[in-house]
Amino acid sequence: MSSIATLGAVILLGDTWYQLILAGFLGLAMSQLGFLSHEATHQEIFASRRWNEWTARVLGNLFIGLSYGWWTNKHSRHHAQPNKERWDPDVTPGVFSMTPEATDQRSDLRAKLSQYQGFYFLLLLPFEGFSLHISSVRAVFFSRQMKLRWVEIIFLSIRLIGLPLFLFIVLPFWLALAFLLVQVLVFGFLLGGAFATNHIGMPSVPHDAEIDFLRRQVYMSRNIRGGRVVHFLMGGLQYQIEHHLFPRVAQPHLPELQKMVREQCSQLGIPYTETTLVDAFSTIIAYLNQVGLKNRDLYTCPLVRQYRG
Repeated sequence: MSSIATLGAVILLGDTWYQLILAGFLGLAMSQLGFLSHEATHQEIFASRRWNEWTARVLGNLFIGLSYGWWTNKHSRHHAQPNKERWDPDVTPGVFSMTPEATDQRSDLRAKLSQYQGFYFLLLLPFEGFSLHISSVRAVFFSRQMKLRWVEIIFLSIRLIGLPLFLFIVLPFWLALAFLLVQVLVFGFLLGGAFATNHIGMPSVPHDAEIDFLRRQVYMSRNIRGGRVVHFLMGGLQYQIEHHLFPRVAQPHLPELQKMVREQCSQLGIPYTETTLVDAFSTIIAYLNQVGLKNRDLYTCPLVRQYRG
């Protein structure tokens, strides 16, 4: 409803650069819908699997411009093997080298640039919104595993073509273009930032490492402390350890679940990582630079050293 109300406000406000405030608000609303779609994907909202799937599909494709089929496949593989080289799609080589193995595979120039990747991480993070849209379009047209392909194509087309068309009709060209840019950048920064703080900078392991489920999920995940602002900005994902251990538990129940998980980890001697949002980003920046420099010692725990040798 907030997204529709924002578009109505765009018409009422007219030709003014104050429209960019609405663009930022729309980006914020899109990120919140992203969190809601994530919950539906994990079967957290309704008792019916079908209701959850269609809620996630409509929110993702029609409202956000993100392919449900593509993202579900990617996210399921991440949950199964977080921070595991060659298994977790979130640590595959891309703009950033997320693991030492990714740096080893880079050319001399790209490896040299990786030494400073932590410094430009925050600068490029807002462009995650564009990356999500592009990956979604590519997947619905070319992925062989896409279910309900034409449904997703129609929903994505309405969102990714309809919104720009609406803006270019009601606003001057350059203002409409600026509106779209701000909306996607805010959306990318908020959604990408929430997911980035959960795992980047936590231990990564080689593709052939065998680790039990509990340690695999706890070692590789990070919780974020904070009040209502952090809860809002992260959509409940600040309880990432509990979410990875019990992905179908609705996020309102995660704080109570956290108490039991902490106690169990303490009894078993398993490190339980929880930090502030600022410290998490500081660790991410330092980690990405260290990966680029191939200095692994600062970010490996005894378990990871065991598997890396």
